[in-house]
Amino acid sequence: MKSYVFPGDIAPRIAAIGSEPFIYMRTDAFSQINKESERMLLDLIHCKGGRTIIYTGSGTGAMSAVVENYVSTKQKAFVIDGGSFGHRWFQLCEYYGIPVFDFKVPFAKDIDYTLLEQKVASEKPDVFLCQHHETSSGQLFDLEKISDICHRYGVSLVVDVISTFLAEPLDMGALDIDICITSTQKGLNIPPGLSILFFSPKLDGYTFNHKGYYWDFDDNFANLKRGQTPFSPATILYLQLHVRLNQLVEEGGENKNIADVRHRALHFRALCQKYGWNVPAENPSYAITGFQTKDTADRVIFKGLIEEYDTYIMPGGIPGFYRVSHMGLQSDEDLDRLAAAIHEFEQTL
Repeated sequence: MKSYVFPGDIAPRIAAIGSEPFIYMRTDAFSQINKESERMLLDLIHCKGGRTIIYTGSGTGAMSAVVENYVSTKQKAFVIDGGSFGHRWFQLCEYYGIPVFDFKVPFAKDIDYTLLEQKVASEKPDVFLCQHHETSSGQLFDLEKISDICHRYGVSLVVDVISTFLAEPLDMGALDIDICITSTQKGLNIPPGLSILFFSPKLDGYTFNHKGYYWDFDDNFANLKRGQTPFSPATILYLQLHVRLNQLVEEGGENKNIADVRHRALHFRALCQKYGWNVPAENPSYAITGFQTKDTADRVIFKGLIEEYDTYIMPGGIPGFYRVSHMGLQSDEDLDRLAAAIHEFEQTL
């Protein structure tokens, strides 16, 4: 099998952990692993003096936790709604009855940052929720511009970096972000099942709300002081995370991984140009390439790749629009074969 969906193909040494005996979680050894993972995670995102919470749960669970514990303490939220994942912030705010302004951005388009600042000035939110990269379209948003606007108007910034952590340069401290969210199945390139929150040291001592039992920040922080979780963790995933983080550190940190992702993205985008596939994102992230094919009928390409080549890519919300992840193990030759196979199926339409 070959996977171009998240997390992509996983290194054999990481995958093998899933079939090995594993330690009991309520031990000093497991606590030490979690403490070390937190230190490495904070270093990779440049959040000196910050804290993390690692949940057994999806990225949406972590987004919900942020809304329950933090956004609910604010008077008004402002959401960048540039696709299905940005819209999820809006849905969560509505679900919990939090006043929210929905700033809509057309599919695969960049933000009009002048209009954005005007709306922030007029709406007067006190918390700003956005994606770094709208994974549904491939569009990357400019966090420096967003951070500058939030700083000028005294707005707390919360960013979903689930598909850009370790795929795009990201300095949480320099960008003055209060909370970042990521998950294990993207740049960390291990199986899905863990989500990670990063907290700026500015939030030390902050009075969070208690609107969700499982996701409660204070309960998790109290347990993480001793390297533990309040409830049973996905132990194997924690062990895979620890090994993967050590691997990243051994390879020189985030820069090597980001450079590799960038190379794959540029190589595949050259193939898109060769075969006449449009990449609609105005400012595409290197994390994935979203491209438009002629397959507008019945996902012939998607099904054909699975049935004939045991290969997976991601369909999109628009007929004929597909996405290829550039995370995980993939070579130029792999991408050449993938593009040729997609072209082969497109020729049958």
